[in-house]
Amino acid sequence: MLAVRWYLRFGLSYRDLEELLAERGIDVDHVTLFRWVQRFTPLLIDAARPCRHAVGSRWFVDETYVKVAGVWRCVYCAVDEYGQVIDVLLSRRRNIAAARRFFAAAIDAHGEPGEVVTDRATTLAYVIVELLPDAVHNTTQYANNRIECDHGRLKARLRPMRGVKTDRTASVIIRGGAFVQNIRRGHYELGTESRHDQPRVAAAFDELATTL
Repeated sequence: MLAVRWYLRFGLSYRDLEELLAERGIDVDHVTLFRWVQRFTPLLIDAARPCRHAVGSRWFVDETYVKVAGVWRCVYCAVDEYGQVIDVLLSRRRNIAAARRFFAAAIDAHGEPGEVVTDRATTLAYVIVELLPDAVHNTTQYANNRIECDHGRLKARLRPMRGVKTDRTASVIIRGGAFVQNIRRGHYELGTESRHDQPRVAAAFDELATTL
């Protein structure tokens, strides 16, 4: 749990993490650390789901790009007005089918928003009309700056990895990063009893460890 938390929380490579653990007398190979992150991150996200706060009614949606095995992939992301990451989706293509898949999953998990803020991407506009006909679609200039700031955090997290090899690996790490970000921002009823000398993320992971 410590290794997975450190990896998702900080901008570490697996070799960095291997070295830090070795200094604490824990001898584990970086390949094993990779397997732990891939195995336990989805389990932690699922275990924390009942503790998650309801998302707001105003969604900010945007796309960005990351490289996977040297090929560009599109990442769809949505946050609410409180800064909670609603959902993320890694897609091989930026098209209507991918946007529809992203919105359908978010709506199924969180219900329909009252307003959706996007740039003027035609694919997003098409899907919003199709799936959210009653929602206000706001494309005002600069209105979507809130989520564009989150893209920088994602890029900063992926940078130490020196290249992601598979779509699944990238998806797990992107979702894990969003999960930890939501815990830090207080969007889960986890770590609420953390002491002043124990960060909230550490306390939350201690609580989740008892459920796995």
